[in-house]
Amino acid sequence: MNIKYIKWGVFIVLLLVLLLAAIVISLSSGEIKVVLWQLPRILAEKNSIEFTVLTKIRIPRIMLAVGVGGALSLSGALLQGIYRNPLVEPYTLGISGGAALGVAIAIVLGIGTASYLSLPAFGFLGALVTLFLVYFLSIKRGGLSINSMLLIGVMVSFVSSSAMMFLMSISTAENLHNIVFWVMGSLDESNAALIKIAFYASLSGLLISYLFAQTLNALRLGEVKARHLGINTGVAIKLLFFVASLLTGIAVSVAGVIGFVGLVIPHLVRLIIGNDYRVLLAGSFLGGAIFLILSDTLARTIISPNELPIGVITGFVGGLVFIVVLSRSKSHFKLN
Repeated sequence: MNIKYIKWGVFIVLLLVLLLAAIVISLSSGEIKVVLWQLPRILAEKNSIEFTVLTKIRIPRIMLAVGVGGALSLSGALLQGIYRNPLVEPYTLGISGGAALGVAIAIVLGIGTASYLSLPAFGFLGALVTLFLVYFLSIKRGGLSINSMLLIGVMVSFVSSSAMMFLMSISTAENLHNIVFWVMGSLDESNAALIKIAFYASLSGLLISYLFAQTLNALRLGEVKARHLGINTGVAIKLLFFVASLLTGIAVSVAGVIGFVGLVIPHLVRLIIGNDYRVLLAGSFLGGAIFLILSDTLARTIISPNELPIGVITGFVGGLVFIVVLSRSKSHFKLN
């Protein structure tokens, strides 16, 4: 058997073990301590406080962390493959800015309290509007321009941020607090339907992305060479962009703006295992899930009983880890 595939298998198994360890740490951490070997007894006693904490708070948060973390990291890997640019992440194209603007509009108009679906729906709608705006503005006579899409996405992000700051400046103190708290990100979502949507959508995105693993490997050589290999790069790029954008839109609309996951995790996975998308996609998904589970655990325990916004943890920890790894690595971040 090829040593490369053995290495990939060991890497994925290691990530699965780390994911299981992160889940155990998250389940057992908090104001109410839960010992691992007591889990069967706790799950059997449905009237206990520990059972309620596990089933109503910690397990749903873990599912949401897996869904959101996996979706953001996977989106980052896909977009970096499309643009062949190591600085591209899910928020570069303005998708998060559009979602945040949609939520801000809902809060200012007082629609956010109408239903538990109001804020996620407006956030996802804002992400979709941004997606189609960037896409259609990037189309030229010769087809879809990758460079134009990137530049337009950055500009749309700035415009969305400016519009949101305008809404914040004219909002009441209560609305301003709600907008700021949402923008900083949180996994404190109590609705089971939204958690399941984020979780299963991220898994579906992972499966769909594997249909394009060889296409992404070919795009590492450039669009021209990929076309010479028989790949319809125009269609592939559009579909991959759409999948990555939907994953980002769902994650942001449910959990708010959580930065650095889509930028840092795919890079770390590349440094460890290489650029082949047959292992990079799964590695990025699992790595994002592990990172967000541990970040959420830290966010809700570091100043217990209060809770930090998870975006603070991901930005601080992710940025420091990224700088340390980059400074000590002998290789540079290359996508080909």
